[in-house]
Amino acid sequence: MPVGSGGALPGWLTAPAGVPPVSPELLTGALADTGNKGRTSTVTNVPIPGRRPRSVVAVGIGEATLPDVRGYVSTAVRRGQTLAEHGARRLVLPLDNAAAPAGADEVRAAVEAALLAGYRFRQTSSAHPARLETVTVVAADADDPAVTTAARAGQVTAEAVAWARDLINTPSNTKNPGWLADQVTARFAGLPHVTVRVLAPDELRDGGFGGVLAVGGGSATPPRVIVVGYRHPAAGDGHPVLVGKGITFDTGGLSIKPNAGMREMKTDMAGGAAVLATLEAAARSELPVAVTAVVPAAENAVSGASYRPADVVRHVGGRTTEVLNTDAEGRMVLADGLAYARLELGATVLVDVATLTGAMKVALGTRTGGLYATTDGLADALRTAGAHAGEPLWRMPLAEEYADLLDSAVADANNAPGNPGGTTAALFLRPFAGELPWAHLDVAGPARAGSDDAEIVKGGTGFGARTLLRWLEAGAPVEGAPLVEER
Repeated sequence: MPVGSGGALPGWLTAPAGVPPVSPELLTGALADTGNKGRTSTVTNVPIPGRRPRSVVAVGIGEATLPDVRGYVSTAVRRGQTLAEHGARRLVLPLDNAAAPAGADEVRAAVEAALLAGYRFRQTSSAHPARLETVTVVAADADDPAVTTAARAGQVTAEAVAWARDLINTPSNTKNPGWLADQVTARFAGLPHVTVRVLAPDELRDGGFGGVLAVGGGSATPPRVIVVGYRHPAAGDGHPVLVGKGITFDTGGLSIKPNAGMREMKTDMAGGAAVLATLEAAARSELPVAVTAVVPAAENAVSGASYRPADVVRHVGGRTTEVLNTDAEGRMVLADGLAYARLELGATVLVDVATLTGAMKVALGTRTGGLYATTDGLADALRTAGAHAGEPLWRMPLAEEYADLLDSAVADANNAPGNPGGTTAALFLRPFAGELPWAHLDVAGPARAGSDDAEIVKGGTGFGARTLLRWLEAGAPVEGAPLVEER
């Protein structure tokens, strides 16, 4: 049951036609006893002996903004899962509150949060804990077609994000580039208007994917580039291409990481998972768009075949990179993906997503993604989409004064130009997008979660997928004048 700011109870609780499971007086007294004044996600449990439901969980919904709704639903679902261990099987989530009846946006946010807050990834020998069998979201306007459509969109979105989380959380002794390609092929089989192409090592050599081949060369499992295209018959002329970093494990290569820095590196393909989830949700929703996801997938391993500091690598399109640090591998594979999308796939706008730099995690923490973009319109559109999706983005500067740090005496650029690390990484990638509108999402912080928070669950989060889907739903706008000149 939602409790609004100041402890306000929903109007339906005292409506003459209502049959509330608990009297307003009892609930008001319980809220007063626990100090629950409706602050988002605060909880008061009110047992009802001999009644069904046997427990009313009063959860703060604050001012009923979209973040408040997500917090309310996530808290209720987690409390419900706890009660499931004691026999509870069904959770009913009323959305209408004292502030206002729930509309389409609130219903979509609630459905997404309910499914994502209940997500778990386990590989254990013991039985899984008991879980809720059903979660029912209740809204007064549930028969409104817009609300019904929003509920369906929330379900499709959450299921795609849950798949992204599964991919991210799968251990790397299972997950390698070939496994990832097989998962994608199976997942998209039968979806209308979708094509899947997997470029194997021979095709990568023929196509000039020097960055992907260099990074993946030290692994016993060779690299792949996964290309998933979706084109609805009603799609217009625009063709956004989403490029996601797909490093299935990152040792750092010969510039090896310390053990503590390596433990989370099964999640280094979170950008690739996000763009694949975006494609799946777009296809299942039958959005009237044309969009392609490109995932350069490789394992950055250590062997006699590993690429080395001082190597010079030639990318798709011919641009060269001097390798100064083999642990700066994400930009090496993204460079190939961006150039391939621009030169071979007919992209009209490029967005890449990657767990790229520790510097971005230091700058923005673990809940906000870094955004670099070459046009104001694209940056504003992605920030707006992120705000609606609950995935905040903060725009960072493509500061030209640091471009000289990329200089190399033997190649077009070096791959480890130093601090500020997030900005110099973006400057490295920029030429591979050419003159196309381009945005770079560095999600090194929010792609992984150390604990549960709202609909975020410890582990891989799927951050970026909901933002990109909302952007596609809005028509993938890119209006705006270029902010920087090509160097």
